[in-house]
Parts: sequence; structure tokens; C-alpha cells
Amino acid sequence: MCVTIVGMPPRMSCAFNTSLDSHEHAAVAERLGYHRAWFYDSPALYADVWVQLCRAAERTERIGLGPAVLVPTLRHPMTNAAAIATLAAIAGPERVAVAVGTGFTGRLTLGQRPIRWSAVTEYVRVVKALLDGEDAEWEGATVRMLHRAGFGPERPLRVPFLFGVQGPKGVAAARELADGVFTAGSPVPGFGWSAVLALGTVLDDGEDPGSARVLAAAGHAACLMLHGAVELGRADLMPGGERWAAAYDDVPPAERHLVLHDGHMAEVSERDRPFVTGEVLVRGGFALDGAGWREKLAGLAAAGATEIVYQPAGPDVPRELEAFASAAQAYSRRS
Repeated sequence: MCVTIVGMPPRMSCAFNTSLDSHEHAAVAERLGYHRAWFYDSPALYADVWVQLCRAAERTERIGLGPAVLVPTLRHPMTNAAAIATLAAIAGPERVAVAVGTGFTGRLTLGQRPIRWSAVTEYVRVVKALLDGEDAEWEGATVRMLHRAGFGPERPLRVPFLFGVQGPKGVAAARELADGVFTAGSPVPGFGWSAVLALGTVLDDGEDPGSARVLAAAGHAACLMLHGAVELGRADLMPGGERWAAAYDDVPPAERHLVLHDGHMAEVSERDRPFVTGEVLVRGGFALDGAGWREKLAGLAAAGATEIVYQPAGPDVPRELEAFASAAQAYSRRS
């Protein structure tokens, strides 16, 4: 789940895993002044994205809500269209936004590779047509939202769509069909809405980046880099990556995706623990003090980000939300 703070240049966001407590975290984020809450769609790892979004809608009044990112192959387009409509009926359409992607984590955890962008665009066209109240064709059949009054909001229902992109094909698809982009690490310039995921924790004054608290709150960020490198067969791209990746050599290839994603984006697994140190977190930009975060935010804004999507983790998510909000507000005042 991710969240955005109002009125900041760029707007500051926070990304939460879709845990059983994520609807509570959305309420905390709203009280802290965050603007939008995104929830991850990875059913092998997290609670159901639509259930938690609707629970968050019932506990909040203002904060924006949406999935980031939906994986088309997990659901029939009618299922996601009905879910979007249900969330809009509870929260109000003006609070809803939807991000869709090729399913990097959502599919890799199921032992599948991401799908083609052509499949994503076809899927989104159908979902949009359904929300517009039009007939669409899927799997050789004509489909239409048949919801009568009281079973869903009136159509047409218009909500913004972002594409979770990682390369030129995704960027091209977004320019054709989306209202913006959602990326990890580096923003994509040239879009009016360019959200970028940022991971880590805000260090207290003088805090040791290798402390138990910091490792629990930011260790997952370093693991994400390794997991991605291994999936792409390029562990050599990160310092010590090949030695780290070797910790998985005893896992049968058919099960590697299961073991590799143990605790993914939430905590550090036992296999990863020996390699996640304070030095690694500092070098990766995942353990920064307030000044360090302000510098990082400024760099992302200069590169074209209009929204920063920060993901807190660890045993005290409210602390992470509050610390990041404080750093972001200090950056906003300086800007």
C-alpha cells in the first residue's frame, strides 16, 4: 500500500504491503496528512488487495485509494471492473486511482514471467470499456457490466489509470493509454503523473544504520535488489551479489521463486540475513537521516518525479510513516 502527501513538490507517498493491518495504516496515514494510499496486488505474499482497499475506505474519509499494481492475469477484467466500481461506491470515484502492470512480483511469486505489454493494454481497454458502460469482447464473448442500481455505481465511471513501467515498451504503452506511470527507483520524466517507489527508513539522530531497528525497517529494500538481480540472471550487477545469490544454489530451480520471495518487501529472510548490513543499507540509500532523505527527494524531483511512493516496513509502521512525513514536510518547507 502506498500513500501521497498533499501539496508537496513532488507529492510524497508511502507504500505499504497489503497486510491484514494495512487498512489501519491507511487511517494513520490520513491523520498524518497523506494524500493517497496504494495497496500491492501480490496474492502469494499479501492479503487480498480489494478487501483491504474497501476496509480502508470504510475507515477513512479523504485519503485516495488504489491498487499498485494490478496484475491482469490474476483476474478476469470483469472482476477488476466490478472491484473498481465497488471501491468507488464506498470511497467515492474522486478518491480512486488504479495502477496496472505486467506482473513482475505478482507473477514471479507464482513461478511465471511478466506478460507482454500488448496483453496489458488489451486488458485495460476492456476494463475501461466496461466502466464506461460499453460492451467489450473478452475470450471470444461479449461482456457488459449488468449491475442495476444498488449493485454498483452508475456508469460511465471514470478513474485515472497508471502503468507500472520498467522500460521503453511500458513507457510507450503508458503514453498511449494511461494517465501516468508508476516506477521503482528512478522516475520517468515527461508525464504529468510520474510516481516512483522509494524504500528505506529515516534514521534518528546518531542512529547506527546496522541496528536491529534499522535492519528490520529497511532490510527488505536491499533484499529487493538482490531478488530482482537473481530473477534477471544479473546478480553480478550489485556489489557482493554473486556471493549472496549463491546462498540459493541448494534450492531446486522449480522451487527457487518460492524461497527467493520469502518475506519479499516485508522482512529479511534467514537466507538473506547474513548479507544485509548497515553498510549495504547506507550504500543503497535505504538508511538515511532527515537531511539525506531531503537530498534524495530533491534528486527524484529534479529527475521528473511528481509523486514519491515511500514504503515503510518493520514492526512499527506508524513510526516509519511519521518519520518520513516529518522529513518530507521539512523538504517541502525548504523547497
